[in-house]
Amino acid sequence: MQHRTVGDLMTHSVVRVQRGTVFTEIVHVLHEHDITAVPVVDAQDRPVGVVSEADLLAKASKQPDPVGLFELDPQGPLGGAKHAATTAEGLMTSPAICARPEWSVVEAARAMEEHRVKRLPVVDGTGRLVGLVSRGDLLRVFLRTDRAIREEIIEDVLVRTLREPPSAVGVEVTGGQVRLSGSVRRKSLVPVLVQLCQSVDGVVSVDHHLAAETDDTAAGTAEPAPYA
Repeated sequence: MQHRTVGDLMTHSVVRVQRGTVFTEIVHVLHEHDITAVPVVDAQDRPVGVVSEADLLAKASKQPDPVGLFELDPQGPLGGAKHAATTAEGLMTSPAICARPEWSVVEAARAMEEHRVKRLPVVDGTGRLVGLVSRGDLLRVFLRTDRAIREEIIEDVLVRTLREPPSAVGVEVTGGQVRLSGSVRRKSLVPVLVQLCQSVDGVVSVDHHLAAETDDTAAGTAEPAPYA
């Protein structure tokens, strides 16, 4: 099975700014390209941070209230270095959390979840920026048709990987939800088949009603998986 990687899904033409790019220029870049964040790179085009709309609004919220109802406390939560920052270097969130082109969708999604970010700059082996992957990019794997998912399960999972006859297992796919029925040769293959189906790009869930010709799950009787 071949899974789509970050390199397959990422945006290759990436807008970026330098450390010294000023506040208003960053706003213009976001507006001109209709984006919500932009990587900040050093002289070698290596990401050092990301400036987002949230960072810019945080800066704006730290300005004195023009109506005079609120006063900024320099020692309070709205004070600090970012209050005085006027360039990308001071405004950005750093360090930049980056992905690699060979990462799987799962790896990228876990990095986003762990670091609570919506996008990841993608870097090559030298650390230089080569792309940008967003949550929306990762979700594109779920745009695969049910037919394509079904064909991959039958041809790649059942026949090529598990070497099961395609007529032995019924495969129904509706809205990315897979339902397996029929029978496999050995009972130990059932969880293997389910796990492999779950790893197919575009699969939302897997339900099965599978039987087995022989029960090889007793201690010491299980055979190695055919792809081991």
